Amino acid sequence: MASQEPTPAPADDTERAAPGCRSVAHDLSEDAVAADVDVLAALGNDTRYEALRLIADADDAVCVCELEPALGVSQGAVSQALSRLFSAGLVDRRKDGRWRYYTATPRAERLLDVLDETRDVDE
Repeated sequence: MASQEPTPAPADDTERAAPGCRSVAHDLSEDAVAADVDVLAALGNDTRYEALRLIADADDAVCVCELEPALGVSQGAVSQALSRLFSAGLVDRRKDGRWRYYTATPRAERLLDVLDETRDVDE
Protein backbone atom coordinates (compact mmCIF):
# COMPACT_ATOMS: atom_id res chain seq x y z
CA MET A 1 0.00 0.00 0.00
CA ALA A 2 1.44 3.36 -1.02
CA SER A 3 1.58 6.09 1.61
CA GLN A 4 -0.14 9.35 0.80
CA GLU A 5 1.36 12.69 1.66
CA PRO A 6 -1.00 14.93 3.65
CA THR A 7 -2.51 17.75 1.63
CA PRO A 8 -1.04 21.09 2.74
CA ALA A 9 -3.44 23.56 4.32
CA PRO A 10 -4.54 26.40 2.06
CA ALA A 11 -2.48 29.57 2.40
CA ASP A 12 -5.52 31.81 2.84
CA ASP A 13 -9.32 31.76 2.88
CA THR A 14 -9.63 32.33 -0.86
CA GLU A 15 -8.21 28.87 -1.52
CA ARG A 16 -10.81 27.29 0.81
CA ALA A 17 -13.79 28.93 -0.86
CA ALA A 18 -16.15 26.68 -2.76
CA PRO A 19 -16.15 26.98 -6.54
CA GLY A 20 -17.95 30.16 -7.56
CA CYS A 21 -17.50 31.75 -4.12
CA ARG A 22 -15.32 34.74 -3.48
CA SER A 23 -13.69 36.25 -0.47
CA VAL A 24 -15.52 39.15 1.19
CA ALA A 25 -14.24 41.89 3.46
CA HIS A 26 -15.13 45.33 4.78
CA ASP A 27 -13.06 48.42 5.37
CA LEU A 28 -14.07 49.05 8.99
CA SER A 29 -11.50 48.85 11.74
CA GLU A 30 -12.17 46.72 14.80
CA ASP A 31 -12.75 49.93 16.78
CA ALA A 32 -15.34 51.13 14.25
CA VAL A 33 -17.15 47.79 14.35
CA ALA A 34 -17.16 47.86 18.17
CA ALA A 35 -18.50 51.44 18.19
CA ASP A 36 -21.28 50.54 15.74
CA VAL A 37 -22.24 47.48 17.77
CA ASP A 38 -22.37 49.69 20.89
CA VAL A 39 -24.74 52.11 19.15
CA LEU A 40 -26.98 49.30 17.93
CA ALA A 41 -26.95 47.67 21.37
CA ALA A 42 -27.98 50.97 22.92
CA LEU A 43 -31.00 51.01 20.62
CA GLY A 44 -31.77 47.35 21.37
CA ASN A 45 -33.84 48.04 24.48
CA ASP A 46 -37.44 49.30 24.51
CA THR A 47 -36.88 51.97 27.16
CA ARG A 48 -33.73 53.36 25.54
CA TYR A 49 -35.22 53.30 22.04
CA GLU A 50 -38.46 54.98 23.12
CA ALA A 51 -36.55 57.56 25.16
CA LEU A 52 -34.44 58.42 22.13
CA ARG A 53 -37.57 58.71 19.97
CA LEU A 54 -39.19 61.05 22.50
CA ILE A 55 -36.05 63.18 22.74
CA ALA A 56 -35.58 63.33 18.97
CA ASP A 57 -39.23 64.28 18.39
CA ALA A 58 -39.22 67.04 21.03
CA ASP A 59 -38.97 70.68 19.98
CA ASP A 60 -36.52 71.44 22.79
CA ALA A 61 -34.24 69.63 25.26
CA VAL A 62 -36.04 67.02 27.36
CA CYS A 63 -35.68 66.61 31.13
CA VAL A 64 -35.54 63.22 32.86
CA CYS A 65 -38.65 64.24 34.81
CA GLU A 66 -40.57 64.55 31.51
CA LEU A 67 -39.54 61.12 30.28
CA GLU A 68 -40.49 59.17 33.41
CA PRO A 69 -44.29 59.42 32.95
CA ALA A 70 -44.06 59.10 29.16
CA LEU A 71 -42.08 55.85 29.40
CA GLY A 72 -43.88 54.44 32.44
CA VAL A 73 -40.67 53.48 34.22
CA SER A 74 -38.88 54.80 37.29
CA GLN A 75 -36.65 57.85 37.22
CA GLY A 76 -33.70 55.55 37.94
CA ALA A 77 -34.50 53.41 34.89
CA VAL A 78 -34.80 56.54 32.75
CA SER A 79 -31.48 57.84 34.07
CA GLN A 80 -29.76 54.53 33.28
CA ALA A 81 -31.23 54.49 29.78
CA LEU A 82 -30.09 58.06 29.14
CA SER A 83 -26.63 57.30 30.47
CA ARG A 84 -26.31 54.41 28.00
CA LEU A 85 -27.58 56.57 25.13
CA PHE A 86 -25.09 59.27 26.10
CA SER A 87 -22.21 56.78 26.24
CA ALA A 88 -23.14 55.54 22.76
CA GLY A 89 -23.07 59.12 21.43
CA LEU A 90 -26.79 59.24 20.68
CA VAL A 91 -27.76 62.06 23.05
CA ASP A 92 -26.10 65.19 24.36
CA ARG A 93 -26.82 66.41 27.87
CA ARG A 94 -26.53 69.60 29.83
CA LYS A 95 -27.08 70.23 33.50
CA ASP A 96 -29.27 73.08 34.73
CA GLY A 97 -29.40 73.16 38.52
CA ARG A 98 -30.28 69.69 39.69
CA TRP A 99 -31.86 68.64 36.38
CA ARG A 100 -30.27 67.24 33.24
CA TYR A 101 -31.65 68.01 29.81
CA TYR A 102 -31.12 65.82 26.75
CA THR A 103 -31.10 66.38 23.00
CA ALA A 104 -30.57 63.86 20.20
CA THR A 105 -27.25 64.02 18.38
CA PRO A 106 -27.14 64.40 14.59
CA ARG A 107 -26.08 60.74 14.32
CA ALA A 108 -29.11 59.65 16.32
CA GLU A 109 -31.37 61.78 14.12
CA ARG A 110 -29.92 60.17 10.98
CA LEU A 111 -30.24 56.65 12.40
CA LEU A 112 -33.88 57.23 13.31
CA ASP A 113 -34.55 58.71 9.85
CA VAL A 114 -33.03 55.63 8.19
CA LEU A 115 -35.17 53.35 10.36
CA ASP A 116 -38.26 55.35 9.36
CA GLU A 117 -37.33 55.18 5.67
CA THR A 118 -36.68 51.44 5.70
CA ARG A 119 -39.61 50.34 7.85
CA ASP A 120 -41.97 49.66 4.91
CA VAL A 121 -39.40 48.65 2.29
CA ASP A 122 -40.43 44.98 2.18
CA GLU A 123 -44.19 45.60 2.16
